[in-house]
Amino acid sequence: MADKAQSTRPRRESARGFLAPEVVSRLRNMELRARLVVEGFIQGLHRSPYHGFSVEFAEYRQYMPGDSPRFVDWKVYAKTDRYYVKVFEEETNLKCNILLDKSASMGFEGKGISKLRWASMFAAALAFLMVKQQDASGLVIFDDQIRDYLPARSVRAQMHEMLTRLEHVEASEKTNISAAMHRMAERLTRRGLIVLISDLFDDPDEIMNGLKHFRHRQHEVLVFHVLDDLERTFDYKDEARFIDLESRREIRSQPWFIKQEYQQRVENWMKSLSKQCRERMIDYVPMTTSTPYDLALMAYLNKRSHLG
Repeated sequence: MADKAQSTRPRRESARGFLAPEVVSRLRNMELRARLVVEGFIQGLHRSPYHGFSVEFAEYRQYMPGDSPRFVDWKVYAKTDRYYVKVFEEETNLKCNILLDKSASMGFEGKGISKLRWASMFAAALAFLMVKQQDASGLVIFDDQIRDYLPARSVRAQMHEMLTRLEHVEASEKTNISAAMHRMAERLTRRGLIVLISDLFDDPDEIMNGLKHFRHRQHEVLVFHVLDDLERTFDYKDEARFIDLESRREIRSQPWFIKQEYQQRVENWMKSLSKQCRERMIDYVPMTTSTPYDLALMAYLNKRSHLG
């Protein structure tokens, strides 16, 4: 038995390699990427214990073998001589809104893919997974203001709309995370799950105020803090010129002289964010652009499994 267990380990590690962000990013479109991540490795790990019930008519689609005849719209049949079934929007125990930061700093790309590329593909995988769980999902894309908002719904067409918008998102303006969160906290009237995906390059106190606003509204909050590996390690070998992607301020430095202090400041910053989130019952998950997507999705699934 021990030999058998050992023999399967390399294959599992090899399979995880297909979830490496750089590998996933080479696929043709966002739906293929999301499908690979979710169906290839996550499907079967989690089964939602929540069963929704249909209350609101959403759209029509053509009748397919296996569909229940009771959903056939006979009035439409009388007019068109074709069978169409009603698709209903399901009320579930969870509405999730994904808040994606597309500010200029998210466009930073070190040795792999950019933070925004990683974050948008992860958001797409989340949307795909939520559809499988029959959860309602929505999307908010922001920089210094809200640029795109897709209210949460649980019909399949919602996923395709989200993936289309995520496919074309590009880094743009300066960051104002707290402003976006305050606006959405006022706008979202039904309690649910808020998933923030950002590098959190903004005033920490203002960020926490925005997160507290969601908690005050009784939302559950999950924060994915996405950094490039170089932003964590500062592993530069040569003299470098650093340009702030949002303010365009520029400094020259010899990285090896400041590397140790830089790493300590980043560690202290992240520890502070983690501590403040924990005190407010907010889940804080640090990620880098080399983190395989299954690890990120498991953090969501762990959060999801405790909601109910």
